[in-house]
Amino acid sequence: MKKSRRPMTKVKNPEPKVGTQDWVIWAAWADRITFEDIKFKTGLSEGNVIKIMRKSLKPSSFKLWRKRAKGQSIKHRKKFEENRKEIRRKVNKNDYI
Repeated sequence: MKKSRRPMTKVKNPEPKVGTQDWVIWAAWADRITFEDIKFKTGLSEGNVIKIMRKSLKPSSFKLWRKRAKGQSIKHRKKFEENRKEIRRKVNKNDYI
């Protein structure tokens, strides 16, 4: 087998198997995976994910995650889409100035 000249990217923390508790925690920390995506893949609601995170993380880590997840529009698809529309409106408005 010939070696490629492209460097191999090694992932420090590879994605766990879908459906496991480790995957739920991994997905909850991921910025681009919404609660809707987690529910689609595992059947767990946002409340269930929060319970798993509360049980699995240290109290300080849980508080940090909650603050981060609450403040991000990206964790909820509806908020994410509204945020994107607002950004597009601003960009389009500035194009004509």
